[in-house]
Amino acid sequence: MILELLAAADNPISALGDKIVNEFGWKPWMFLAQCINFIIVAFVLKKFAFGPIGTMLAERRERIKEGEEKLKKIEQDLADSEKRTAEAIEQANNKAKEMISEAKDSAAQLTEEKTQEAIVSAQNILSKAEEAAAADRETMVKELKGEFGKLVAVATASVSGKVLTDQDHNAINEDALAIIEK
Repeated sequence: MILELLAAADNPISALGDKIVNEFGWKPWMFLAQCINFIIVAFVLKKFAFGPIGTMLAERRERIKEGEEKLKKIEQDLADSEKRTAEAIEQANNKAKEMISEAKDSAAQLTEEKTQEAIVSAQNILSKAEEAAAADRETMVKELKGEFGKLVAVATASVSGKVLTDQDHNAINEDALAIIEK
């Protein structure tokens, strides 16, 4: 149909415009009124609907951005905290190892000191026991010598049948002791 109009008319665009105006009932004043209404509605929608919605969306976008930043900060703080915790645990372990090492060294040193004290104490006890044994032996030797001298004197008196004087007893004792000591 459009092709027929274009072929029949002298001015094809004018004929087409006339045909559209007649078919659709275009009225310029109505068109102008519709344009003004459209502009008013667009302004009202922009002012009262799209503006607040845009503002709300911008605020949401900002809150989401802040939330993401806070999340990143929290993740960083958590990583830092884990790092500090790991360092503190490592320091505590090192300190514990040092304390254990010091305790072992101290125990070894104390054991060595106590061992040395025990050795010295044992040596003192042995030397005192040896001194006491030597003193007892000396006492026993003196007693034995005295008894031996008395036995020799008694035996001599019995064999000879005579009563010995103190001077005879002493001479016999000295002779007997001289024989024993050789």
